[in-house]
Amino acid sequence: MTGKATSRPSVEPLAVADRLHSAAIRVLRRVRVADEESGLSAARLSALSVVVYGGPLPLGRLAEIEQVRAPTMTALVRGLESDGLVRRSAGRRDRRVVLVTATARGRRVLEQARRRRLELLATVLERLTPAERRQVGAAAAALLEALSIERPRA
Repeated sequence: MTGKATSRPSVEPLAVADRLHSAAIRVLRRVRVADEESGLSAARLSALSVVVYGGPLPLGRLAEIEQVRAPTMTALVRGLESDGLVRRSAGRRDRRVVLVTATARGRRVLEQARRRRLELLATVLERLTPAERRQVGAAAAALLEALSIERPRA
């Protein structure tokens, strides 16, 4: 025995949250470098992602999901529309509702950006041993997926 005390990371929720938050931000910063090739800001890519995977969506719902005000989302969508990545249309039931739908070009741009991010993340994961990658896939990814599911508040 070396005499050094083995320090285990805290399992207190606030301590785990702090570590997870810091690590997630660092990972996101690292993979967002790949987004620069798309020519879109992080906010525009995020909005496009929501529309591609969850759309068509009313403009107000898109603003709610992205946690921005309607005028901000209107400006983001206007830019995406001028780039040919989304289109706006009137709702079927209520013509005052503006629906946002991804175009084929928008889907392609998003898929290319996603592929670049995944390739970059895969390159980073190559530094881990196969056992460590299994651990990340089996434990960390599964737990993060479970945490990301919205649950109704009590």
